[in-house]
Amino acid sequence: MPNPFKPTAGAAPPLLVGRQPILDAFQESIDDGPGAPFLLQLMTGARGVGKTVMLNELGEVAVRNGWIVIHATAGPGMLDRIARRAARYRQELGSPDRGPGTTSWKITTPVGELGRESHTSDPELRIWLDEVADLLDVLEDHGTGVCVTIDEIHSLDLGQMQILAGDVQMFVREGRRISLIMAGLPRAVEELLAGDSRPTTFLRRAERPLLADVPVAEVADSFFQIITDADRSISDELAMECAQATEGYPFMIQLVGYHVWRQAGRGPITQEHVTAGVAAAQSRLGALVHEPALADLSAVDRTFLVAMARDDGPSRLGDIAGRMSRDRRYASVYRDRLLKAGMIRAAGHGLVDFEAPYLREYLRGHAAHLVTGQDDGGQG
Repeated sequence: MPNPFKPTAGAAPPLLVGRQPILDAFQESIDDGPGAPFLLQLMTGARGVGKTVMLNELGEVAVRNGWIVIHATAGPGMLDRIARRAARYRQELGSPDRGPGTTSWKITTPVGELGRESHTSDPELRIWLDEVADLLDVLEDHGTGVCVTIDEIHSLDLGQMQILAGDVQMFVREGRRISLIMAGLPRAVEELLAGDSRPTTFLRRAERPLLADVPVAEVADSFFQIITDADRSISDELAMECAQATEGYPFMIQLVGYHVWRQAGRGPITQEHVTAGVAAAQSRLGALVHEPALADLSAVDRTFLVAMARDDGPSRLGDIAGRMSRDRRYASVYRDRLLKAGMIRAAGHGLVDFEAPYLREYLRGHAAHLVTGQDDGGQG
């Protein structure tokens, strides 16, 4: 029997724990039709909580309902990539290409004839609107629609975001079967949506599921179910020990499950297997999650985190500043940067804590080459 656990970023887990209400709400909105609330979603959550997995799972729900799904990641050229995929799907459905030079048209809706105007005059950026609209025209005859998912939405520049939001808002107003589901880091998304433009206001009205850690009891049940369904055995007590080691962190669920299974070979899972598997999972979490996340930060960002790691629980900003030999104002710059990056979270008035499990332990073990006295002036 192959290992059922999948500790790879974005890979579908054998059992999606604690997320079914979001999937059910999306299905209900598909059933309810254009304009239903969960057709427009902006999911947020820390690194490793399964945002990409949820985008994929929501896409599968749409596919089962006959919708076309276009997955994209925010970044330069994103709208063009969506346009090309929409054109390919339309061609596969047997719809001819648009005539040369077509830049606008009129459509007939239940409320009359509407002219469509994009939120950009740039012909290259308008293509995305044209292609998605044409695909929606084809799918309208089949009673289905288009679902666009966008990962790392916090990486999208303001201009593209305004075009995207404005054009999707127009589709919604026209009663088209369109769904836009986005995902990103909480603090960064809040800053992205802080503007007062009309498209930004439209996105702020999206449903906002927050992907949090999964309750440990649910994790324990999932370990027991997955392992026994795969013709292995594990006691309730050991399943709970595995669950507690994950701290409810979705990626750690897959890591612990994978390594405990691997330790057990073909036999029943014992205490020895759990102890060794959890240790291996913690090590891999450092290499797969903590190390690359820290590499993306500035030297002073890392120094701030190492100063935090000296505490066994939430840290006070004043204590962190003192350990850095700086004042609170200086330290607050890096606190805000790390909140935006999803590395830390607010833990009460004047307190911060680590977002990911075992980051504190990783920093303590690697402090020697992470600490620096360099002042980067608040730049990345």
